[in-house]
Amino acid sequence: MRRSDLGNDAQTRRLMWTTPVRVSPSPQTSLRHYRGSQHGFTLIELLLVVALIAVASGVASLAIRDPQASQLEREAVRLVSLLEMGRAQARGSGLAVQWVPGVQGSTALGAGSNAPAGDFSFLGLPSGLKLPNRWLGQGVTAEVVGGRSISLGPEPLIGAQRIVLRLGPQKLILSTDGLSPFAVTDPDTTAIEVR
Repeated sequence: MRRSDLGNDAQTRRLMWTTPVRVSPSPQTSLRHYRGSQHGFTLIELLLVVALIAVASGVASLAIRDPQASQLEREAVRLVSLLEMGRAQARGSGLAVQWVPGVQGSTALGAGSNAPAGDFSFLGLPSGLKLPNRWLGQGVTAEVVGGRSISLGPEPLIGAQRIVLRLGPQKLILSTDGLSPFAVTDPDTTAIEVR
């Protein structure tokens, strides 16, 4: 019996909407049912997973840095802060302050120097102010380009100056044009002239 043969009264309509209708499977329905029960991954899903793994490994490899490079950058940022602190003290107190790398007793500045032993030293600061004179880690060396020390003041214009920091094969340059603060610059840059 087909639903169209039932008629139009209320009871017939109720039966028509509550009676389950059995539909014979079509080729499209059976294919969907077959794919739904199939186990495994499609090629697109596999390619997507491989692409996500590649992106994640690329980001991770960029995030993992050379420990020597990280240590040298920390030392450079710390030294920039110390140099600017010494520069501010020189201007504020009117004293001639110098930063000297690699001070070992009195050998770096000659006989008669009262520089404390350390990896570097600030000379000429007021007696109550003690700035650090050691690197945070081992193996860091500093070299003043074109001289033995860096003049930090008391004049506001101190002249262009450069310091080369080294740790193993790594190298960073701290420089100023004499007016702006010290900053870490690219080692291959030659834009700042040293007197």
